[in-house]
Amino acid sequence: MKLPAFARTGLAALVLALPFMACAQEATLRKNLAERVPGLSNIDEVRKTPMNGLFEVRVGTDILYTDAEGNYLIHGNMLDTKARKNLTEERIEKLTAIDFKELDLKNAFTMVRGNGKRKLAVFEDPNCGYCKRFEKDLAKINNVTVHFFLIPILGADSVEKSRQIWCSADKVKTWNDWMQRDVAPKGAGTCNTDALTANLDFAKKYRITGTPTLVFENGQRVPGAINTQQLEEMLTAKR
Repeated sequence: MKLPAFARTGLAALVLALPFMACAQEATLRKNLAERVPGLSNIDEVRKTPMNGLFEVRVGTDILYTDAEGNYLIHGNMLDTKARKNLTEERIEKLTAIDFKELDLKNAFTMVRGNGKRKLAVFEDPNCGYCKRFEKDLAKINNVTVHFFLIPILGADSVEKSRQIWCSADKVKTWNDWMQRDVAPKGAGTCNTDALTANLDFAKKYRITGTPTLVFENGQRVPGAINTQQLEEMLTAKR
């Protein structure tokens, strides 16, 4: 059925007006939250959620939810009960995904074993017990290139040991001696350690809050230690 001219004109006007209405709604939401909630003056993104009337407010990688006018604020997880999915977790995982190709390798030291074709990045603290367990399993893996990013998050001694390892003449040997054989690193650790600061900033940005955290070449991220068999399977699965 062909719509009358006046109806077509009205529909076209409505379609054109929708983006402006959405912009005005977002502007109201941003204004209200900035005035009412300290810390929400610089919102990075506002998006509709699958739930009618509920909006996602993103600041960095922090996710909050609110109504269209910012009258109410929710901090928590949104669950899709039909699909049985945690939508908030999925969103954060997407926001904090790490592209292996964009890792700044100048802030890491690298070990190559065998042909080195398989690649892995590991974020570790030298005083992390789980990291030491992981390192003993990693030592059994061949044909791999591993980039080690030191993130001293467990206290002052972690900072000192990280400096000593980073400033050593042979970083890989010093690291392996400490992590696998309990031979403590030596030296003053007085070289340029900007890499450690950069690694901590990177960890904060991508929510790396525990060690070890593994990043595979295909972008898959694994928090926590895994054993030799699991590591072998994940290194092979990417290819």
